[in-house]
Amino acid sequence: MTGLLMPAPDAATLSRRAEIVAHMRTIVPGEGVVDAVTAMRAFETDGLTAYRQLPLVVVLPETVAQVSRILKYCSEQGIRVVPRGSGTSLSGGALPLQDAVLLVMSRFNHILEVDFPNRCVVAQPGVTNLGITQAVEADGFYYAPDPSSQIACSIGGNVAENSGGVHCLKYGLTANNVLGVEMVLMDGSVMRLGGKHLDSPGYDLLGLMTGSEGLLGVVTEVTVRILKKPETARALLIGFPSSEQAGQCVAEIIGAGIIPGGMEMMDGPAIRAAEDFVHAGYPLDCEALLIVELDGPATEVDHLIGLVEAIALKNGSTTCRISQSEQERLTFWAGRKAAFPAVGRISPDYYCMDGTIPRKELPRVLQGMRQLSEKYGLAVANVFHAGDGNLHPLILYDANKEGELERAEKFGADILRLCVEVGGVLTGEHGVGVEKRDLMGEMFNEADLDQQMRVKCAFDPNHLLNPGKVFPQLRRCAELGRMHVHRGQLAFPDLPRF
Repeated sequence: MTGLLMPAPDAATLSRRAEIVAHMRTIVPGEGVVDAVTAMRAFETDGLTAYRQLPLVVVLPETVAQVSRILKYCSEQGIRVVPRGSGTSLSGGALPLQDAVLLVMSRFNHILEVDFPNRCVVAQPGVTNLGITQAVEADGFYYAPDPSSQIACSIGGNVAENSGGVHCLKYGLTANNVLGVEMVLMDGSVMRLGGKHLDSPGYDLLGLMTGSEGLLGVVTEVTVRILKKPETARALLIGFPSSEQAGQCVAEIIGAGIIPGGMEMMDGPAIRAAEDFVHAGYPLDCEALLIVELDGPATEVDHLIGLVEAIALKNGSTTCRISQSEQERLTFWAGRKAAFPAVGRISPDYYCMDGTIPRKELPRVLQGMRQLSEKYGLAVANVFHAGDGNLHPLILYDANKEGELERAEKFGADILRLCVEVGGVLTGEHGVGVEKRDLMGEMFNEADLDQQMRVKCAFDPNHLLNPGKVFPQLRRCAELGRMHVHRGQLAFPDLPRF
């Protein structure tokens, strides 16, 4: 957040830049090493564009052997490494460091195997999320997790952040759909976790790796579960006079035992921005909109549509449209999928937050966000994965106006504190990165954080992989075992920002 602090750059590493670049070229020949300042500008930030930093050098390997050699060399030389996928992270997870090799996995972009008998796909980490579905859709299958950035975000990045999406309510997050990974540790060793089987004996290291934000290892292969497309899928577009009524409707739908394939919510500003951008036919006279998708056998879907209509009417819905064709269903979703770029058309800048709350707390949190909007003098457009309580407030600001970015960040921090206060968590799918790092103490106590860091130390004892992310303080691994006697803490000077 404001005044972001990152690990102090290592002067010895900076002084050896030419030597390090030359060695990287022996491992990755040709155009796989980028060291010119102008060329590295493309990698200086990710989706959290408020922060920018040029890396020491950018390396784009193509083989597992190259990744292994790069990490082994960096481990032996004490050089930091920041892994990067497609750079769509909204939490600064791929933010470079001045003295770190930026390891970009975009050249790992091939589907290695489509295995219909085992209902899985084996892909390299640079394959896009949507690319997996496109590889199997002709045979009636798809990959369920579908972030809004699915056309660009990589499956390796999805594993790093445990990404969700519209359909994660019924079909789960990335963690529920990944069967196995191949990964390279910081010392260069290659290991496999999971496979095509449904479960493995021993500790759940695959679960540990999913959502680890590039702090434990570099993923070089992913095996994911694919699903058969449902017989029928229909969507309801339901308008409400207030967000509180829509939030209560969400809670009652789930409380009735109905699990939609997807259930999304948008408030007035988001509705109007999306409609102006996509022309999806959204009603402009409502202050909250629910998109509820039901899938399964046609008879079941028809029955559930009637139940959802009744619940919506009970909660004061003023409009309800039911998709009558596949094209109309996709049109309903088109506005929601384009909500983020649509909001970008009505504000010079916006800050996309990510927190998760118990569903029943939606009305309370929405009211709290309105009060915070008045406090900070900044508008907010809300887009939610309403069914699982994953909020995406978009705080509107103008970076060219002095102090507005700082106010936007403080506004966002207060939203996340509110999420924790009502029993929620700091993030649902964007990850902690640098954005929420300094708020980790709001959710975890000192013992919690120390234990998490011990896990980090087991994989990366010298804190060389993606340092400065997730943990508000870095403690030397050797000192964690005697943390009540002495605590080592690294200095965090200011990081240049844009």
